[in-house]
Amino acid sequence: MIDDDAGIRTAVADLLQAADFTARTFASAEEFLERGQPERFDCLVADINLPGMTGLALVQALGTMGKTLPAVLITGRDDPATLDLIRRAGSVPHLRKPFGDDELFEAMRRAMAAG
Repeated sequence: MIDDDAGIRTAVADLLQAADFTARTFASAEEFLERGQPERFDCLVADINLPGMTGLALVQALGTMGKTLPAVLITGRDDPATLDLIRRAGSVPHLRKPFGDDELFEAMRRAMAAG
C-alpha cells in the first residue's frame, strides 16, 4: 500500500491484514522502488496523486522494468488532472476515496485476474 497519508496507509494495511493478506506500506513511489522488491507482491495498491512520482507513473515504471505487478489505483481527488491520470491508466482498476472493503477486494481481484 503506497499513500502519502499515514492514516490511509494504516487503515488499508489493517483491512488487508484482517482479510489474511500480508501488507507492507510505503509513503512514496520512490520508497517502494528503493525498498519494496516488487517481485514479492501479489498486488499493488497506490494513491494516484503521490508527491514526486505518481501512482500511475510507478505502475508504468514497473512495466518498463519488466516487473509486471497487478495494481489498483486510489484517489481522493476528482480534479481534471487526476481524471486525466485515471483515463491514461486504461484498464488499471481505480477507486475513489473513501471506498468500502468489498470495493477494494473486488478491484484487487480484477487486477490480479488481469495480470
